[in-house]
Amino acid sequence: MKYHIGLGSNIGEREKNLAQAIMLLKKNGVNIVKKSSIYETSPVGDTEQPWFLNQALEVQTDLEPRAFLRLVLGIEKRMWRTRTTPKGPRCMDIDILLAENKIVQSEDLNIPHPEMANRNFVLVPLKEIAFDAIHPIPKEKIGDMWRRSKDRSIVRPYVPAKKIALNSS
Repeated sequence: MKYHIGLGSNIGEREKNLAQAIMLLKKNGVNIVKKSSIYETSPVGDTEQPWFLNQALEVQTDLEPRAFLRLVLGIEKRMWRTRTTPKGPRCMDIDILLAENKIVQSEDLNIPHPEMANRNFVLVPLKEIAFDAIHPIPKEKIGDMWRRSKDRSIVRPYVPAKKIALNSS
């Protein structure tokens, strides 16, 4: 099954956290089909916290949505994610955004992700790898959802800090 997922990290070594989550997905048999660029994004909700790094992935796995949810929650836990403050700081957040054209609505799992249309930190990286993918509820392309988004939070390309080489003279 093809999934689109979002990764986010705002504590610790954010870039390494994204890479570790991808490595753990691969170790668990998930095929990474596409990766967006990494974006630095302002926090939404609780704005008194560090900025995030966000990335979207298109992945392929034999796992059905509930089993895939268990896998991503296990990866978050392995990366020391604790859910103490809603929308609070986290070393790793993995959200299932889309699962092909499936709609899953339950107490513990909602696909498509219910807030994705209102979050540029999701839409910007997602449109990079899935511009023409169709959101199954409004039957609208991701690229069109992004164009109509009213979210004004900051989403900018991530530029890693460059190490400065010192010349000894």
